[in-house]
Amino acid sequence: MSMATSSSNSSNIFLAAVLLVFGNVVLGAQASNVHYYDFVLREINVTRNCTTTTILVVNDSLPGPTIRARKGDLVYVKVHNQGLYGVTLHWHGVKQPRNPWSDGPEYITQCAIPPGTNFTYEVNLADEEGTVWWHAHNEWTRSTVHGAIVVLPREGSNFPFAKPEGEHLIVLGSWYNEGTSLNKALEMELSIGSPNVPRATGYLINGQFGDFVPCSNDTTPHFFVDYGKTYLFRIVNAVVGSEMFVSIADHNMMLVGMDGAYTKPIVVSYLMIEPGQTMDVLVTANQSPGRYYMAAQRFSSEDMDFTKFAHVVATTIIQYEGNFSLTSPPSYPNDTLPFYHDYSAAASFTQQLRGLASEEHPVDVPHNVTTRMFITASMNDVACPNDSCYFGDTKIATTLNNISWEDPSVDVLQAYYRNISGVYTTDFPDLPPVLYNFTGDDLSTSLAEAAAGTSVKVLNYNETVEIVFQGTNLLEGSENHPMHMHGYSFYVVGVGLGNFNNETDPEKYNLVDPPKVNTFGVPKRGWVAIRFRASNPGVWYWHCHIDRHMSWGMNTAFIVKNGDTEETSMRPPPSYMPPCIASKDKSYGEISQTLKSDM
Repeated sequence: MSMATSSSNSSNIFLAAVLLVFGNVVLGAQASNVHYYDFVLREINVTRNCTTTTILVVNDSLPGPTIRARKGDLVYVKVHNQGLYGVTLHWHGVKQPRNPWSDGPEYITQCAIPPGTNFTYEVNLADEEGTVWWHAHNEWTRSTVHGAIVVLPREGSNFPFAKPEGEHLIVLGSWYNEGTSLNKALEMELSIGSPNVPRATGYLINGQFGDFVPCSNDTTPHFFVDYGKTYLFRIVNAVVGSEMFVSIADHNMMLVGMDGAYTKPIVVSYLMIEPGQTMDVLVTANQSPGRYYMAAQRFSSEDMDFTKFAHVVATTIIQYEGNFSLTSPPSYPNDTLPFYHDYSAAASFTQQLRGLASEEHPVDVPHNVTTRMFITASMNDVACPNDSCYFGDTKIATTLNNISWEDPSVDVLQAYYRNISGVYTTDFPDLPPVLYNFTGDDLSTSLAEAAAGTSVKVLNYNETVEIVFQGTNLLEGSENHPMHMHGYSFYVVGVGLGNFNNETDPEKYNLVDPPKVNTFGVPKRGWVAIRFRASNPGVWYWHCHIDRHMSWGMNTAFIVKNGDTEETSMRPPPSYMPPCIASKDKSYGEISQTLKSDM
C-alpha cells in the first residue's frame, strides 16, 4: 500500500515537473527573444567622499548591470548570492503576467535567497516599453543593489517620436555611511521603536557624487554629445527615501515616457521624479559647445522646518564634443533646479502628466467600476509588545487604513497557494475606521492609534477597481507617499490637495488620457485617485516606495483570484523556491540547516 502511494506521488511529481518544463518551453516559444543573465551578489570595498566602505553589489558594479531587451522578450536572471545575508530581487514595473513567483518582494511572494545558493527569476516583458528597473526587495538592500531595464519596441516597431541619435542612462541613488551594516542599523532602531532610522548622507548619479563632494571630481560621470543632435536620457530614481528634482543647465527636456509607458510629450526645465519612478526624456544639444551640469537634489515634502536630510547635490557633466576651453567650470542650473521644499514646483510638474493615448498606444481606463476603496496613508502609533520599546508604550508606525503591515514568517503567496492558515487575514478594509478632517491641523492623537497585522485585500479576476489614496496630517507627519503596485500599472485619473470630495472630485477625473504608471505620489495633505483592471492573478504587493515608510508598515497586498481558464489563472510555482528559514537581518551563518539551490 505504501509502495503504491509512493509510486503514485512520484508519478504526480514527475508529471508536474514535465508540465512545468513544457509550460516554460511554450512561454519561451511565444517570446520574441530569450535572454540570459548571471547576477553575482557579493561585497566589495568602494571609496566615496574620501572614505572606504564595504557595500553589497551585483557583478561588482554600482549601479548593477543593465538588462536590455525588446517588448515581448523573456529574460532569465540567475542570482548567485555570495553575500552574508538573504536577498531577493524585484523587477520594478514588470507585470510578470500570471507569475508572481518571480516578482521578488520578501515575505510577499518569496523568502530570501540564502547565501551560498542561487535562484533563477523569469522576467516576462510582455507589456512594458521604455525604461523600468530592478532592485533588491528585502529591507534596504536596494540602496546598492539596483539597475535599469531598457525595453525597446518590438522588432519592426518604432518609438512614437523621432528616433534619437544617441542614448544615455541616468540612475539616481542614495548613499548611506553604514554600508553593509545598513540593515542591522535599521533593525536596531525598529526593534526599540525608535523613529531615528538611518538617513542618506548623500545622493548619487550612476554611483558617483559628482563635483560638489570631496574626493569625487575625478569620478564625476561625463556624457558626451554632438551639437545639433537629440539624445534619449533614461532616468531611474533608485533613491531609497526621497523624491528628486533634476535639471540640466540651459537645456530643456521633453518628457516622452514614464514607468515603461509613453506619455504625451511635454517640454520642461526640470523633473520631479519620485522614488521608484522612471522617466524617458529627449534632450537636444542646441547650446554653445561647452560643459553643462545635470544636477539632482532632494525634494523634501516634510514640513519646512524639517532640515535633517542630506543637502548634497549630485551632478554629472554633459559635455559637447569639439574644441573649446575647459578652463571655466560647467554651467549650473541655478534658474531651473527647484529648491528642496518647493511644493508648488513639484505639483506643477505632476499636473502636466498625460498618457500618450494614440492609436498605437491607447489607454484603457475602466469606466464601470465594480470595487471602490478609500485608503488613508498616515503616520501612526502602534502598541509595543512586552514593553519592548525604549521610548514608551508605543512606537512610530505608518499605516494604510489604520493597519500597519507585519511581515509573516512564510510568504503570503506560498500560504495562499498551499492553503496555509494563520499567515494572513483577508479583512483589509475598503474604508478607514473613522472619517475626520484628514488634512487638518492639531488632529487628536487618539486618531493615530493603529493596529498591526498582515491584512490583505482579495479581488475577483477582472474586477475593475478604483482606489482613492488620502494623505493625512496625523502626528503632523504629512508627506508625499509614492505608492507602488506590483504586478500592474494603473491609470492616475485624479489628483488634488485637501480632503477628497466623493461628489465633486470625480467630476474632474481625466478618463481620456491619464498617465499609465506603476508608482505615483499621494501629495502632501492631498489625494490621488487611480483605476485598474484586476486581470493578473496572483499575490501582489502595494507599498509606499519611501523605504522608511515601508519599514514602518505602509504596505498591504492584493490577492487576485484566478479566472475561469488556464490563461487567466496563476501559474504553478517553479520546482524550487528559496526556503523560509531565516528572519529579517539574521545571518544565515547563525542557522544550522542544509540549503540547496535551483539547478
